[in-house]
Amino acid sequence: MDANLPVLAASSLASPFPWLSLIALLPAAGALLLPILPGDGADPRPARAVALTVLLIDLVLMLVVFSQVFQPDHSGLQLVERVSWLPIIGLEWSLGADGLSAPLVVLSGLVTFLSVAASWSVTNKPRLYFGLLLLQASAQSLVFLSQDFLLFFLAWELELVPVYLLIAIWGGKARQYAATKFILYTALASLLILISGLALALSGDSFTLNMSEMAARSPGGTFGVLCYLGFLVGFGVKLPMFPLHTWLPDAHGEANAPVSMLLAGVLLKMGGYALLRFNVEMLPEVHLRLAPALMVLGIVNIIYGALNAFAQDNVKRRIACSSVSHMGFVLLGIAAVNSLGISGAMLQMISHGLIAAALFFVTGVFYGRTKTLSIPNMGGLAKVMPITFAFFLASCLASLALPGMSGFISEITVFLGITSQEAFTVPFRVIAIVLAAIGLVLTPIYLLSMCRRVFFGPRIPALAVVGDMSPRELTIGLTLLVPTLVIGFWPRVAIDFYETSTTALADLLASQPLVAISSALPLG
Repeated sequence: MDANLPVLAASSLASPFPWLSLIALLPAAGALLLPILPGDGADPRPARAVALTVLLIDLVLMLVVFSQVFQPDHSGLQLVERVSWLPIIGLEWSLGADGLSAPLVVLSGLVTFLSVAASWSVTNKPRLYFGLLLLQASAQSLVFLSQDFLLFFLAWELELVPVYLLIAIWGGKARQYAATKFILYTALASLLILISGLALALSGDSFTLNMSEMAARSPGGTFGVLCYLGFLVGFGVKLPMFPLHTWLPDAHGEANAPVSMLLAGVLLKMGGYALLRFNVEMLPEVHLRLAPALMVLGIVNIIYGALNAFAQDNVKRRIACSSVSHMGFVLLGIAAVNSLGISGAMLQMISHGLIAAALFFVTGVFYGRTKTLSIPNMGGLAKVMPITFAFFLASCLASLALPGMSGFISEITVFLGITSQEAFTVPFRVIAIVLAAIGLVLTPIYLLSMCRRVFFGPRIPALAVVGDMSPRELTIGLTLLVPTLVIGFWPRVAIDFYETSTTALADLLASQPLVAISSALPLG
């Protein structure tokens, strides 16, 4: 292996068994079973049972592999699998896991399984619906595990198709508009990702699609900046980053609750993961130069998302704008260019994935009873749905970073990352912290006011006899909320998974030439 490879990829551990391929391909194999199930396909129970069984096996496999085989104290790639697939174009079936990918793979498996468990009311084309969710599960895992750029890009594109169809077929009244907007934004962004990746693959003495070898080239100058900006815009759409976020409220507003769980719990995390994998790991020198600009974008995300949430009278659209705000903390953590900041960004992705999925799930619960998401058309639900209210309030408290919950730990870690970065001048740090704190102040206002209007206030007569959460729904809600409490009180559960890798990534940034650090205006 090239001696110049960055520390994250300097040593890799091959796998004696194709664990990662099994994790990635098992859901897709399950999807192939659905068309041959007995019956006419109108009964959703067989397809749902297959999807639940396959995804449960896949989730258990993830937990076993990443708890027993994966070594958290090793910063390089592990469980590496490399098979030549299409040698004529240099494409390899190349998978590997490290601290950046392992926790997100587990998060993806958990949220996807719970999304299927939450899809009890889906009766329209059930085989297609659950088949798309299974295909989505495979594509998500491949995005986090691929170590060949073209394989990564194919997985990135593949996961767009199920989401588009899930919104376009099973969404609300404006589903075609929302689905088309989603696919246009993400497809155009993918073009920038492809161009930037291929440019980086061609930049050395030889063409390579191996992501570790691409990272070893680490170009700077104008070429590096252009590649960085291409990746930033491409991945920023999925994050989503202002002003590339406008597809998200529409997609959430029209998607059903299980698909919204996937969008918020997994898809947004792909953008944050890709920024770490490409922008930071492959272009560290350019990242140091542009970190202040990235921090400004993160602050804009936080404040704009929070302010925009106030203007939404639709519950799901308000939560979607809240996601824009919270993902701004991921940008802040990445821009802090130290181990604390990057660790906070990772923890924020894990935390937000759980909390946002819980919020959209509980929203789906009371939408199934009330048939409305309009905040002005709801009121007094706390008396008839006390358990649902308790879960929604707990999810909101986690989202507004109440101490004792994972959101507090992740956001305070990001703040500590900014304050401990001495490369930034003191005025720049103070301004950044004060502005970001505005988002923390606004969050409880728009979330708790939504709780008050939905669950208290004048009771709507038509909603006076709705039922509360069922045991199945209660189990799903607990499965999402308990980890936020565990991480909130014992954050090492999550941090131990990725700390070695985030520290190595911060060391990579610290090893860059001083000129890269001193060239940006707010750095000194």
